[in-house]
Amino acid sequence: MSWQPRASLNVIRERARVYRQIRAFFNTRGYLEVDTPLLMPTTSTEVNIASIEIAHGSRPLYLQTSPEYAMKRLLAAGCGSIFQICHAFRQGESGRLHNMEFSLLEWYRVGYDYRLLMQEIELLITTLSLHHCSFGYVTYRQLFAQSMQLDIDRISVEELRRRCDDSVPGADCADLDRDQCLDLLLATVIAPSMQDYLFVYDYPLSQAALARARADDNTVAERFELFHDGIELANGFSELTDTAQQRLRFVNDNRDRRERGLPQYEIDERLLGALESGIEDCAGVALGLDRLLLVLLGLDSIDEVLTFRD
Repeated sequence: MSWQPRASLNVIRERARVYRQIRAFFNTRGYLEVDTPLLMPTTSTEVNIASIEIAHGSRPLYLQTSPEYAMKRLLAAGCGSIFQICHAFRQGESGRLHNMEFSLLEWYRVGYDYRLLMQEIELLITTLSLHHCSFGYVTYRQLFAQSMQLDIDRISVEELRRRCDDSVPGADCADLDRDQCLDLLLATVIAPSMQDYLFVYDYPLSQAALARARADDNTVAERFELFHDGIELANGFSELTDTAQQRLRFVNDNRDRRERGLPQYEIDERLLGALESGIEDCAGVALGLDRLLLVLLGLDSIDEVLTFRD
């Protein structure tokens, strides 16, 4: 059994360089670096995220899938624009691009919306890359229309399932809903053909998570994802600050979890309390640092950037 780290010493040094530059970048732009707990009594209710539960007396604790909820409470407390480098956890994730424990950079910019935040991400990644980078932009609707000649607003769920059957041989699509079909096509058919850095934005409102709806088109959310050669690097949005809407989304998440036979989670009342107290308009994003290092260094697997992986 080897005791040696998986990552080379050069990669370990490069991670340290990237972290130094991230901190310098945000410090010069007026951000406050913060720290929040990894173990908390509530967790994400999103259907596609599986949390790791830790036994703790009569009430469980959860390793956080993101510091999002806690960081929004800091926003409500008046911290202003904030960032954090931390570890996050998701149950059952393993593979070339996945690990249950991963490194995350998350930040919130007061006074920004998702469009301004995408521009800031461009600047950050170009700074970390030490060379010019090419970034493309496409809406979620345009992406499906251009890549698969698919009108996501008009196609029926039944036809979407047929397209999945045809495009992803061996996949069991009979019980997939609309968003599950779109996720499958995006991940297995569209993403592999992406090139360079690509922002996909204006996701359907049904995939809003904690994003607000666009004021001029309430069928889409002010949400984006950043890809590089088809690898998802970041997920961000203009933050939803309406307490009633956010509570309804949590309730609907747990309903969907129940229908899929998944565990339901207690709603984070402290987050809702923070929203109720008032949060300035802002935009936030989570950027996977292990995957970003993989891209910056031209490597193939996150095994090559992790110090240890048992």
